[in-house]
Amino acid sequence: MTSSNLRRNKWTFAVGTIGRDMTYTLISMYFIYYLSNIVKPSTGVFALVSSLILGARLFDVVMDIVMGSVVDNTRSRWGHYKPWILGGMILSGLFTILLFTPMSLGAAGFVIVFFLLYLAWSLSWTMNDIPYWSLMPTLSLDQKERERFGSLAKIFATIGQFAVVGTIIPVTGLFTNLVGARNAWLVYTVIIIVIMIAGQSVTLIGVKAPDLVVEQERVRVRDIFSVVVKNDQLLWVAIAMILFMTGYVTTTSFGTYFFQYAYKDLSMYTPFGLILGVASVGGYLVFPVLRRRFNRKTLYTLATGLIVAGYVVFYFAPLNSTSPARFIVIAIAGLLLFVGDTFVTILMLMFIADTIDYGHWKLGRRNTAITFALQPFINKVGAALSAEIVALTIIWAGIKQAGDDVDLVTDAGLTKMKMIMLVLPLILTLIGYLLYRWKYTIDETFHAQILSDLRGRGQLTEEADEAVAAEMGAQPGDHPKET
Repeated sequence: MTSSNLRRNKWTFAVGTIGRDMTYTLISMYFIYYLSNIVKPSTGVFALVSSLILGARLFDVVMDIVMGSVVDNTRSRWGHYKPWILGGMILSGLFTILLFTPMSLGAAGFVIVFFLLYLAWSLSWTMNDIPYWSLMPTLSLDQKERERFGSLAKIFATIGQFAVVGTIIPVTGLFTNLVGARNAWLVYTVIIIVIMIAGQSVTLIGVKAPDLVVEQERVRVRDIFSVVVKNDQLLWVAIAMILFMTGYVTTTSFGTYFFQYAYKDLSMYTPFGLILGVASVGGYLVFPVLRRRFNRKTLYTLATGLIVAGYVVFYFAPLNSTSPARFIVIAIAGLLLFVGDTFVTILMLMFIADTIDYGHWKLGRRNTAITFALQPFINKVGAALSAEIVALTIIWAGIKQAGDDVDLVTDAGLTKMKMIMLVLPLILTLIGYLLYRWKYTIDETFHAQILSDLRGRGQLTEEADEAVAAEMGAQPGDHPKET
């Protein structure tokens, strides 16, 4: 593939993440807050709805793998991925809007309608998410080229994520004065969906995916389980990333509650979110620079150290002081956390991409979409667990019962929130890191050998053969013997 094609693919793929991540951030970080503080159902109804959301997400987790096999088996003039990206974009946009549409329902109707709409949203999101991210590793087999693709995509995704973090409170507050609270959230949602459709359209039109592997037989239903379970490296990455994502989303989902009830100034959530957005973009920008000097294992260790330091500083940050220094301390903690988080996020994305090559090498088949179905699987399990953790914690800490009266939340309640927001994620992050060091073996040398063996077996196309040869300093067609 020419350098101009690579650049076009890299940018048009990345642009598609902006609106997608705005939509995902709205649902994963703010839907529970929307229910508890805007819709305001009774505590019993709220607890039931949050539990049903957990059930819907876990059901959809199973469907991720099935969707991966469907995508891998798709044959169309537009390729494996684009038809599903388009269909998922339209349906997930529609169901997102319906989730935030005010409806006059009784308690039973409220529970049923919200559960069905959330399940429909989750399934339609899967339809878009799996083929979208599965498209990325098909654009290059080179590790560092993939890292550049992934870093740029995550920069745009972070822009989308923190555009929501930085605007949701002031913009919905502005619209609340005009159309009321629930309609304000609906207007905000519609704006986000328009942005998502525009960005995804750029990807659908602009990305031209090359054929890098030799055509193979369709995946049979009975093969799906073995594709995942027999790829031991994929399983260990998935477990480590579920632990990390559960902690990460738990921390971020507590953001509005923390500033409203512990910091007692919800207006400071917006500047804090913007600081975190800058930290995340900076992390994705600096990652490729550091990658030129350090291997992945060293960068993962550095990232974990930054995250641990961030959690410690955040936990002991002063809250009772009226000095501006208290915000500075929290901002420093946020910078440490989110720079470290960006490193882990991009590394995990690359680890999954490399397990596709590993699975091809070990099992003799290349199941890109099924393998990459583990990424939304991971994100959804993490989001599902964190949503339930947050919902139960705000009831346990007395936050749900306090409503808008922040003074009703006791010091003991705030300590409970801080323990779940900061200490639990720290523990999960450390366990995930230790699992990686113990079980993950695909380093740079092993990955190069995997590609060399695949070339020798004739399981790559001529275009991929040339790319791999260039990476390894060999001549195209000069196939080494498999070891």
